[in-house]
Amino acid sequence: MGDDRGPATLRPGDLCLVTGGAGFIGSNLVRALVARELRVRVLDDLSTGRLVNLEGTMDHLEFVQGDVRDADGVRTVTQGCTAVFHEAAIPSVARSVADPIATNDVNVNGTLHVLMAARDAGVQRVVFASSSSVYGNAPALPAREELLCRPISPYGVSKLAGERYLQAFWESYGLPTVALRYFNVFGMGQNPRAEYAAVVPRFIAAALEGTPATIFGDGEQARDFTFVEDVVQANLLAADSSPDAWGQAFNVACGRRHSVNELHAEVQAAAGGTGVPPVNESPRAGDVRESHASIEAAHRVLGYSPAFGFADGLRRTADWYRSQMERGLL
Repeated sequence: MGDDRGPATLRPGDLCLVTGGAGFIGSNLVRALVARELRVRVLDDLSTGRLVNLEGTMDHLEFVQGDVRDADGVRTVTQGCTAVFHEAAIPSVARSVADPIATNDVNVNGTLHVLMAARDAGVQRVVFASSSSVYGNAPALPAREELLCRPISPYGVSKLAGERYLQAFWESYGLPTVALRYFNVFGMGQNPRAEYAAVVPRFIAAALEGTPATIFGDGEQARDFTFVEDVVQANLLAADSSPDAWGQAFNVACGRRHSVNELHAEVQAAAGGTGVPPVNESPRAGDVRESHASIEAAHRVLGYSPAFGFADGLRRTADWYRSQMERGLL
């Protein structure tokens, strides 16, 4: 980050709250914050997050088991915090289609509780985990932030509502906020056994076990797959951002797209799969056909540049899953 961006928000010893900090992205972010010698407080209800994700960091953080739907609890854990990284959510498109009310309750009402608590506690920055799902089936690719958002799933709607609340809290109360639109994040810590597991961990687990992976649809749907360490980098940059970023939303992606069929082939290579062909099933409701991001705005305003390529990220991820399976943890 250049000197013209002003002094960093976060300094060693500052207290950061990570909601959903025992989850996939949250736990990777927690490790990075601990490495920067920041004090870390994690709020997680452990409905999808797992304490094993925080292995090796528990002695360096304060863990609070709680729910973002509990406004009083959120208010308590936000006290004394310099920054809040709001990762807690029901993250699945498919689950939102099955239960839109629960998705709205956690993703919208929970976000409002976090913003109210941050405003009242004088937090210096709120960084929010949004999603590429806000775009829906974008009429033009790569998707740029100024594009009209037309989400097609309840999950996408919930994330867009969260973004709008962040913008409103900046405009109405002067609370510095930054929303990050994640594009298909993968990496260490995703649970391949979860009911609504993402495609990368499912494919890697299948390759390591020598079983067929399931592809929904024809596999030619494309995604901008983003390695989790790049997402962590974007969060840290957002926390230290200048006022040019406040109240705004930014794409966080690799900036390239790959079809699900390509992903399957790359995973087989990365994981040393036996070449078992995938099984195709019907497309899932709420899934977009194409996802591809422009990351120019994030680069210009935040200083974000992805450090990991698609194949490199998959190799690192496959190695992690292999080690976890050898330890009997997956």
